[in-house]
Amino acid sequence: MRLDRAIDAYLRHITIERGLSDHTIGAYRRDLAVYLDWLTDAGIDDTTAVTGSIIGRFIADRSAMVPVPAATSLARLQSSVRGLHRYLIREGIEEEDPTGRLRPPKTPQRLPKALTIDQVERLLAAPSAEEPIGMRDRALLELLYATGARVSEAVGLDVDDLAHGDVLRLRGKGSKERIVPIGSFARDAVDAYLTRVRPALAAKGNASARLFLGARGAPLSRQSAWLVIRSAAERAQITAEVSPHTLRHSFATHLLQGGADVRVVQELLGHASVATTQIYTHVSVDTLRDIYATSHPRAR
Repeated sequence: MRLDRAIDAYLRHITIERGLSDHTIGAYRRDLAVYLDWLTDAGIDDTTAVTGSIIGRFIADRSAMVPVPAATSLARLQSSVRGLHRYLIREGIEEEDPTGRLRPPKTPQRLPKALTIDQVERLLAAPSAEEPIGMRDRALLELLYATGARVSEAVGLDVDDLAHGDVLRLRGKGSKERIVPIGSFARDAVDAYLTRVRPALAAKGNASARLFLGARGAPLSRQSAWLVIRSAAERAQITAEVSPHTLRHSFATHLLQGGADVRVVQELLGHASVATTQIYTHVSVDTLRDIYATSHPRAR
């Protein structure tokens, strides 16, 4: 089968059958475009001509680039290529998998960077509660920290998603839904925004069901939400790096430090595997030491 057709078929398959996000699909598409270009330059245009040694040379070439690609980028590239060839096997297009001996590079385990509780409180208080946009920004920040939502999940919320009292419906990766509690501080901030700010913003644009709106009435974008977080960090004089995922990391870390079970945190974060959530347990090692020191009879 021609490589370009095989790649198109695979991308359609993972888009329809696996329900992956647009961001993930875009990453697969870019990786496979690089793979196709390399094979084309090597004079290979059919899937039957791809062998394990050819894929090995492709990965070696990518690894030798200057600057050297990050291990995570190489791992994702290998995953994209492996997924393509395994799809061809499942569909009966090819009989042998040339990626069978491919081993992903070891990626360094990065611990999430969480803010302290004091830093979070300063961040949440940074937007002005006297200004309409400030009230919206505070509602957004409070909601992110109260629920552990991804920024994309927060900006994707509709007003109706709040119609469950003290819980919130989030739509995560792969269109999977989960219900999470929303604390009183976040609920009060969101209610104030809904009552005093959102109607005026909605009147400026086309009718939108989205909860968070921009200054012109359009749904708030991920980029705009990122700017809200960065601006609040600057106003709060937080020198630590604050990214769109910072409040989510802080949410998980503070829950575990407070004694929450890791599987409960897994459900709240919407992780498919508890192994993904367990990285946060390393962040709380100081808490574990404190508990050990005060609880074990031979700790001191």
